[in-house]
Amino acid sequence: MSAGPLRDAFASATAIREAIGRREMSAEDACRHALDRIAATDGPLHAFQHVAADRALERARTLDRQAPPGGPLHGVPIALKDNIVVRGVPATAGSRILERYVSPFDATVAERLERAGAVIVGKTVCDEFAMGSSTENSAYGPSHNPWALDRAPGGSSGGSAVAVAAGMTPLALGSDTGGSIRQPAALCGIVGLKPTYGRVSRYGLIAFASSLDQIGPFARTVADAALCLEVISGADERDATAANQKVPPFASLAAAPEGDLRGVRVGVPERVLASGLDPAVRAAFDESVRVLARLGADVRPVDLPHSGLGIAVYYLVCTAEASSNLARYDGVRYGLRAGDASSLDAMYDRTRSAGFGAEVKRRIMLGTYVLSAGYCDAYYLKAQQVRTLIRRDFDQAFATVDAVVMPTSPTPAFRLGERTADPLQMYLADVFTVTAPLAGLPAISVPCGFSEAHLPIGLQLIGRAWDEAMLFRVAAAYEQATPWKDAHPGEASGAYDRA
Repeated sequence: MSAGPLRDAFASATAIREAIGRREMSAEDACRHALDRIAATDGPLHAFQHVAADRALERARTLDRQAPPGGPLHGVPIALKDNIVVRGVPATAGSRILERYVSPFDATVAERLERAGAVIVGKTVCDEFAMGSSTENSAYGPSHNPWALDRAPGGSSGGSAVAVAAGMTPLALGSDTGGSIRQPAALCGIVGLKPTYGRVSRYGLIAFASSLDQIGPFARTVADAALCLEVISGADERDATAANQKVPPFASLAAAPEGDLRGVRVGVPERVLASGLDPAVRAAFDESVRVLARLGADVRPVDLPHSGLGIAVYYLVCTAEASSNLARYDGVRYGLRAGDASSLDAMYDRTRSAGFGAEVKRRIMLGTYVLSAGYCDAYYLKAQQVRTLIRRDFDQAFATVDAVVMPTSPTPAFRLGERTADPLQMYLADVFTVTAPLAGLPAISVPCGFSEAHLPIGLQLIGRAWDEAMLFRVAAAYEQATPWKDAHPGEASGAYDRA
């Protein structure tokens, strides 16, 4: 399609919406372009679990009959991680236990996206029940990083990150429990935001760890991420954890950044960065801090003394909550039932043995153990106490700074298969991302450079609760001052593999 911004496979959501508003192209044009792009490029990448082509085209045609076009995302194609349900569309959460499940209802975020005019084109690959950092735990095969096909795209929302990075859709939704939006955004060279816990309704999100899970956007620009967050945010009577907080005009705050960060205080937690950083990540991070200082930010040190315990705390809390949440998959009410069995217990055993993958079983067993009599006080309750200390560390830091800056991932994208035999090394990929969800804080990842192998590197900004506006201000100013948002991977014909 050659109309308007569709000449550029990486056109922003804002540009597409404006072109449709000017009647330079139709919502159907934008939808067909996205579907054609998916068909042409997704083979080697495997970003999509399910493409809802007929549903999307019908939706686009309905939008084109509206006069005048309405809604801030009118006609904009978007993909949803396959743990976010859409009425009439399969929702597997990357698991065999849900391989035949089709949702009878819409998630709140899906309703809000469609109310804003978006066109949902499909569901993206994810680690099973969002448990993973590479998409390799998907029961249906991993996604591949568009910058190098032998590399992981990150996880658990890897398919959504790939869809945006490869130009299949300008926006996608993921979920972030311990870094599952920000880490794949960093590894794929795009923007990813985890909102404040409670900013976005979790109704219709297939639960992993309910005190941590939060839905958020992937985008190619900070402005697009802000626009998407504005659309999906707000209270929801169907989700008691969705807070009744006013939704600021995020889109306008990020669309025209001043580029001047004078008066903004940015904290660098040097103790957190003391070890384990890839040299290319460290170099990119240091240069990013210098850029923020040149933009006028007051860069100063902060201390987060308990952050080093974040991985241990996270993998106690999240596994305990996973053990509870996944008990509902029993082979009775919905999803897989594995064959005939002589007793109810035998049916449970067969269904869960066949339906759950190795990582999910590992986390269920860990969580069941830490909640068991005699161990709950020593592990789970102690983890919750340290979680409170991590939250207090951030409270103290935000008494003197407006945002905390650190790398998103300690390394660029690692090779597929490189860490699957060593779960601890896989878990350590989240070392910089777990503390923000433990504290319920918003955090954004933006591209900040490349390794020598031309693999993207991400910069993470963490803000006060409910202050996504500050993150958008700082991230947008940084984005405008650097060239990284204009860098895109090659085409699927073979130039993707450049590592």
